[in-house]
Amino acid sequence: MALKVIGAGWGRTGTESLKMALEQLGFDRCYHGFDLMNDGRKLQYWKQLHTERTTDFHALFKGYVAAVDTPAAYYYRELMQQYPDAKVILTVRDAGKWYDSAANTIFKRPPPVKYALLKFMGRLFKKLSYVPQIDEHLQAIFFDDAFNGKIEDKKAMMAWYNEWNEQVKNTVPPTKLLVYNIAQGWEPLCAFLNVPVPDNPFPQTNKKEGFQKRVEKAIFSPTGARV
Repeated sequence: MALKVIGAGWGRTGTESLKMALEQLGFDRCYHGFDLMNDGRKLQYWKQLHTERTTDFHALFKGYVAAVDTPAAYYYRELMQQYPDAKVILTVRDAGKWYDSAANTIFKRPPPVKYALLKFMGRLFKKLSYVPQIDEHLQAIFFDDAFNGKIEDKKAMMAWYNEWNEQVKNTVPPTKLLVYNIAQGWEPLCAFLNVPVPDNPFPQTNKKEGFQKRVEKAIFSPTGARV
C-alpha cells in the first residue's frame, strides 16, 4: 500500500483536523504523531530514516494511505521520493499563533515526576517503555538539531517556521502541492484531492486545552494506533 497524501505542515497547524478530514474523505488510515506515541515499535524506522534517509517504508506505513504531522512532515522529501505519485499538503497558519500554540503544547517536556513514572512503568509494560525513547529521539532531532535549541526564542522560531514553509513551496511541484489553512474548510481540500465535498462539518480538534489528554490517550490506548 502506497501513501497517497503527504503532510508537510508542522505540528500545531491543524494536522489532527487534517488527519480526521482525510480519513472522512476515504484516505483511511492517516498516520499522525499520535500514532507513533501509540505504537513505539515504529520508532526504529524513524531513526533509520533520519540517519540513512531511507527505511522499510512498507513496514513503517503498513495499513496507511496518508501521513501528516511530526515526524512525517520533517521527511516529506524522502517520502516524495518513495511515493512519487503522492500529493503534498502544507498546512499553514500565522507564524506567531503557531509559535504560541506550540510553546503551550508540543514544545513542553513531560514533568520530571511523570517522566520518571513512565520509565518505571516501562519496566512492567513494554508499550510504555517506548515513550521516553520517543521523547528523547524527538528532542534530539527537532529541539536540539532542527530548531538549534531555540524553542524559547519566539522571533527565531517564527523565522524558522516561515523558512520551512517557503522551502516546501520551492521544493514540491505546484501541481502536487496544496498550501492549506484548515479554516478554509472542505472545498479547497476536496478540489485538490478530486473527491466530493461531504455534507458534514469540517472536523475541528486539537485545541491546546485538550492536547495533553490526547497525548495520554495515545500513550495508554490498548487498541493500537486508533486513538
